[in-house]
Amino acid sequence: MLDYDDSSRHSFASMDRPRLVSSLQAYLFSITYRSQSLVLLLIIAADGYNDSVPTPIWQDLPHSERHCFRQFAVEVARDAGNLLLRRAREGFRVEYKAAVNLVTDADRAAEDHIVSAIRQSFPSHRLLAEEGGAVAPAESPYQWIIDPLDGTTNFAHGFPFYSVSIALEYAGHCVLGAVLDPIRNELFTGETGAGALLNGERINVSRVTTVDRSLLVTGFAYDIRDNPNNNLDHFARLSLHAQGVRRTGSAALDLCYVATGRFDGFWEVTLKPWDMAAGLVILEEAGGLVTSFSKNIFSIYGQELVATNGLIHDELLLLLNQ
Repeated sequence: MLDYDDSSRHSFASMDRPRLVSSLQAYLFSITYRSQSLVLLLIIAADGYNDSVPTPIWQDLPHSERHCFRQFAVEVARDAGNLLLRRAREGFRVEYKAAVNLVTDADRAAEDHIVSAIRQSFPSHRLLAEEGGAVAPAESPYQWIIDPLDGTTNFAHGFPFYSVSIALEYAGHCVLGAVLDPIRNELFTGETGAGALLNGERINVSRVTTVDRSLLVTGFAYDIRDNPNNNLDHFARLSLHAQGVRRTGSAALDLCYVATGRFDGFWEVTLKPWDMAAGLVILEEAGGLVTSFSKNIFSIYGQELVATNGLIHDELLLLLNQ
């Protein structure tokens, strides 16, 4: 968890806007578990923050440095994927955080491996991980956002659809994503300004133009039994308008499947930053569009997500907001 002492709080005054935004987002996430309304207020307020320090731009970094980050994310994702495959063969323990929210020792082992690699290679970088929460060294513009096993329920039941998701946020913007499906040996990567790839080959979103010709995908939160905002109403409505609606259990792969044209659109109502960060970069670099349900404001620190090929976006939003 974040622990800002007096000196850290005073240091906010010297931060440039992107670092301030990123640091405050992580801090709000740690103390409110990502309350959407507070985060959206933060984003709106940050847009009005005025300072004379230029915003760092990812593409202005040396190519060798960006290449280093990209290779690191790919290698660590593959290592974690191999670890998951080994645990799937050899066995693992399951614990329940809630009635339908589980975690395995494979999740924790994969996360420990990724976090250890980041701390060894980039000790000044910040971290946000599903099981370990947020860790923020002073004023770093870099934050790694990690889901070591996206699709834990699938993994625990032997259903072969899960992934490792690793993203890099730079100066408050997600700029690099790597999502590995270890079962199919499919590696999706995306980098701001450099496009999106599947196993090294360029990918693009579909050209489907209407929802009734679209194959959509969605998911449901772990509190589906208790939360009235459980997405079942949207699921029922879209099932009557789309060619089909799927539920796979891995939001990171859902985003990648939209990026490669296997799905035409994806929505969820209660996601977490590590569910979205890597897939967001990959989808946008493949030509897709990502917004909240309002279309005007999107943040990975919010909860809602609507991701499409861009061509069906307005129609899908209209149906979701009925």
